[in-house]
Formats: sequence, C-alpha cells, structure tokens
Amino acid sequence: MKYTVLLFYQYVEIAIPEIVQKTQRQLCERLHLKGRIIVAYNGINATVEGQDDSIEEYITEMKQDPRFADIVFKKSEGTGKALPKLQVRVRKDLVSDKTDEWGVDPHVVTGKYLTAEELHEWIHTEKKFYIMDMRNDYEHKSGQFLGSILPPIETFRDLPNVLPQLKQYDDRPIVTVCTGGIRCERASGLLIKHGFKDVYQLQDGIVTYMEKYPNEDFLGKLYVFDNRILMGFNTDSAEHKVIGKCESCGKSSEHYINCKNDNCHRHLIICEDCMNSD
Repeated sequence: MKYTVLLFYQYVEIAIPEIVQKTQRQLCERLHLKGRIIVAYNGINATVEGQDDSIEEYITEMKQDPRFADIVFKKSEGTGKALPKLQVRVRKDLVSDKTDEWGVDPHVVTGKYLTAEELHEWIHTEKKFYIMDMRNDYEHKSGQFLGSILPPIETFRDLPNVLPQLKQYDDRPIVTVCTGGIRCERASGLLIKHGFKDVYQLQDGIVTYMEKYPNEDFLGKLYVFDNRILMGFNTDSAEHKVIGKCESCGKSSEHYINCKNDNCHRHLIICEDCMNSD
C-alpha cells in the first residue's frame, strides 16, 4: 500500500467552525485518514495522511464545498505512520492564537505571490533580491535556500521582536518563504505593515519549490511537523547536499532528536555517533 501526506490551508470565512470540525472528523474517519486539522473563523489548515485512493477521495469531497474549491493541495510521500492519530480542533486563529494580535489580516494585506517558477527565474538571473526564511530557527538548520536570510525566530509568534534587525534588508525586494505557505501569508503582511516596501511570498511554500526543483536551490531537507521529521525529493541523488550540523561535534547530519532538557522542548540535530556515545 502507498501512502500520501497532504498539506493545505485556506484563508476563508467560516461562520461556525464547529460544523466544519464535525464534518472533517466524520470524513477523515470514513476514509481512515490521520492527521491534524485546525478550523478557525478565518479558515482551515491541515496535514493529513492516508492511502493514495483515500487521499484522492478526500480532495474530491473537499472541492465540493465552495469555500474550499480552490485549495492548493501539496502532496508528498507518506509512510503510513507519519501522523499517529486524528486531531480536528477549533482555534481562534489558523497559525497561532497569538499572531492574530499582530493586527494583520491576509485578506487585507499580504505579500505579492511569487510562483516557484518565478522564484527559480529570479534566482538564476541577475535580479537583486533577498529570500527571507520565516520558519523557526531549528527548522532551517536542516534545509534552506542558498544565501537566504535566517531571522533568529524560536517560535513564529516571536517575529515582531526581530523586525528591527530586518530593516537593513529593505533596499531590495524581499521574498518570504515557509514550509507550505500559510505562515508567509501573515509574515509578509507584517513586514508591509511595518514599512517594508516590496514584499513577496513564495506561493504554495518551500515544499512546492522542492518538488519542482529538487536539490537545486533549496539545500538539504525540509523540516516537517510529523513523524517523518524531514522530507526531500530525490535525496538519493548525488545532487542532494546535507547541510545539517551536529550540535555536539559539528559533523554533517540530518538526525534530529528531542532535547533532553525538560525546559527545552526543541528538536536538535545530533549525529548518530554522538547519540550512541552518550
């Protein structure tokens, strides 16, 4: 059996999120899908995994709802164990219950969309611009665009605190990038709100760029929030580069472990040799 992981989001008004919560749970249970689904007044955000035919049926049924008809579904190879259970929750905001305090509504202000093909062209021409990674700092340690700006963000809701450090990059167009696209909707709008002049966002996220241009400009593997931890395309090829470094010895590694410090709650890259020597 083959499995697919589906990643998607949609900013759209949902008057009664509890109704969508119920229908999503029933649909996923019927199709034996597991994953995390967030339903809020401002939309839906989800990662689900299931057998290929079940995923296709899920997409078909989702598109029958006019609110979700134009969702872009990002697919990647699953394991059957990437997501251990089904969670369908109602929250105040799609990304974080703290980021709604930024006063940025993606329906009102957000960065201009730049497709994977357009970003590829920008990278491979003489155009002057910055790629700004809006993921958490531990995420870009295993994979990142070559030459990208990596703000020291421990959690996404901390982004406003680092804005003063980013003002130096306002002399060129800025392209914000994140895993599937949803965080950039809010992050690019925040930059615009704080005076950044020419702000774009990578449409459909890093995962889409990697699929179209594997191992070309995004180096390493993409951190994902499921049991796979990392994902990539054509990672067995000679073009794949390991950019992760062991936090203990500095050796190249793509092996994440949970921090043993109870106050840490972070993923750290620790190579197998250092892990086994502990």
